[in-house]
Amino acid sequence: MLKLSCNGVDRVQLTAQCGFMGRPTSFFSSRTSVAGFRSTKACPVYAVASAKESAVVNRVEPENGSLEDLLRLGSLTEDGFSYKEKFIVRSYEVGINKTATVETIANLLQEVGCNHAQSVGFSTDGFATTPTMRKLHLIWVTARMHIEVYKYPAWSDVVEIETWCQAEGRAGTRRDFIIKDYTTNQVIGRATSKWLMMNQDTRRLQKISDELRDEYLVFCPRELRLAIPEEDSNCLKKIPKLGDPAQSSSLGLVPRRADLDMNQHVNNVTYIGWVLESVPQEIIDTHELHSITLDYRRECQRNDIVDSLTSAEVSDDVPELKGTNGSAKAKDDKQEHQQFLHLLRLSTDGLEINRGRTEWRKKAPR
Repeated sequence: MLKLSCNGVDRVQLTAQCGFMGRPTSFFSSRTSVAGFRSTKACPVYAVASAKESAVVNRVEPENGSLEDLLRLGSLTEDGFSYKEKFIVRSYEVGINKTATVETIANLLQEVGCNHAQSVGFSTDGFATTPTMRKLHLIWVTARMHIEVYKYPAWSDVVEIETWCQAEGRAGTRRDFIIKDYTTNQVIGRATSKWLMMNQDTRRLQKISDELRDEYLVFCPRELRLAIPEEDSNCLKKIPKLGDPAQSSSLGLVPRRADLDMNQHVNNVTYIGWVLESVPQEIIDTHELHSITLDYRRECQRNDIVDSLTSAEVSDDVPELKGTNGSAKAKDDKQEHQQFLHLLRLSTDGLEINRGRTEWRKKAPR
């Protein structure tokens, strides 16, 4: 994947050369165009270097558009129905495998979805709401998220994410994503999600009226467009409730203040981390996550205490985690692919927060 230099002096010099006019060719030399720099005039770049510390401080003075518009590497596609944005994987976004974590991927999906909504004129407060939604105190909430990762990007890799939304029945909206290696244009991940409307005051779900639907469908593809062919995926497969006792558990998880989002409930990505907390360590050591599906059933508040439960899912094509027939082949097959069911519930009364399913593939030898 494309690597970007971390040398501050080089970056400022390259930025000054390109003047924020269109595509910064010194940064992205492997592709033909980068949208997102919306200024039509050169913006001066000021750099101050300290002889003692060799530190560089640069400041951009935008003349057209906001600074975030100038720096954000994203824009609507030519048809206006989807949005693409480029992201650099930061050092703090990688995990023990030296690649981006699935939480990082989920955060980028959330970011590109919000930026898409802002690019078509919806709210800039992070809620991605239409004018009518704001008038009626309605917000979007996640009902289901499915993420597949075929290859995890590493620190300083550049990925490009494309997203679009469309109607999902009468009560929901679907948002899909395609994740690519920006250098090779290879698809390294896909995702799909379902969103519902909720009244921000009553915390009750709201049916989508024709007025609301017409307001955002004008920005959606006219024909059904799926990131993941449903016949080739279990993204719609029902997730059964995990019963007691679970094979593995992590009890007494408490939301941190940093886990709360602008809706004053636990952020969707936090649930992914909680689910993974109860995955057996031997799986973490030998496998990497291929896909995760979460059904969101209940909001989690700041004072809630959560239990995370995990058990292997046994099916015709997935070998059981524990126990084999004693053959070497059965043991090898068991190690190649693992699938688990998950449950997050309130510790106090056992009410479900969400159900999940994860698929794991054996790590490639180094």
